[in-house]
Amino acid sequence: MERLQKVIARSGIASRRKAEELISNGNVKVNGVVVKVLGTKVGSKDVVMVNNQAITIEEFVYYVLYKPEGYVSTTSDEKDRRTVLDLVPSEKRIYPVGRLDYDTSGVILLTNDGAFTNLMTSPKHNMEKEYRVKVKGFLRKEESQLLSKGIKIDRYITKKAFIKDVEYNKNNETSLATIIITEGKYHQVKLMFEAVGHPVLKLMRTRFGIVTLDGLRKGEHRRLKPYELKQLRKDS
Repeated sequence: MERLQKVIARSGIASRRKAEELISNGNVKVNGVVVKVLGTKVGSKDVVMVNNQAITIEEFVYYVLYKPEGYVSTTSDEKDRRTVLDLVPSEKRIYPVGRLDYDTSGVILLTNDGAFTNLMTSPKHNMEKEYRVKVKGFLRKEESQLLSKGIKIDRYITKKAFIKDVEYNKNNETSLATIIITEGKYHQVKLMFEAVGHPVLKLMRTRFGIVTLDGLRKGEHRRLKPYELKQLRKDS
């Protein structure tokens, strides 16, 4: 069951606020009966009419994509670059949950469920995101500790992070590391490593909550499994 104004808004014919006005003004019927009470809940078998026209209640869909580099995480791009929607054909009006930079690869979710998107991206919910990062120079233990405790970037201090699996390549003087964060601010991982003197050379998100890249090649996608959806909602 879902609130009537949300169902109307999700159909695409009106915003949530406009839907509330339509209900209050008596322009909405449920199963042939005028409903004026905001917050009335309806199910998939109910017939909802707005201004005597039946609306279509869109089914929610949820995907995970192994995003390659060279795609933007938007529904369209003013520079005419390829978007993640080019890789996930769908009859639904889906969009990415959060973003990954143009030159960043890895896990990204796509859906047409606005409430789910808000749940996944709200900073209040501390959803874990795990990245494998390649940086210039040798990442010292002291620098990892600074990143773990929280570091100032762009006028704010990051939440605690977790650094693990650090590897060094002496031939090209680079480091590999895994970082787990619970935020998703713009360019956050790149800015964090730059703040300790290690510009990011390559970045891949390997996990979003419990969702990983297992079984996917670059550019491939699949539907989220019911247990994954349940756990994502539980963890947020």
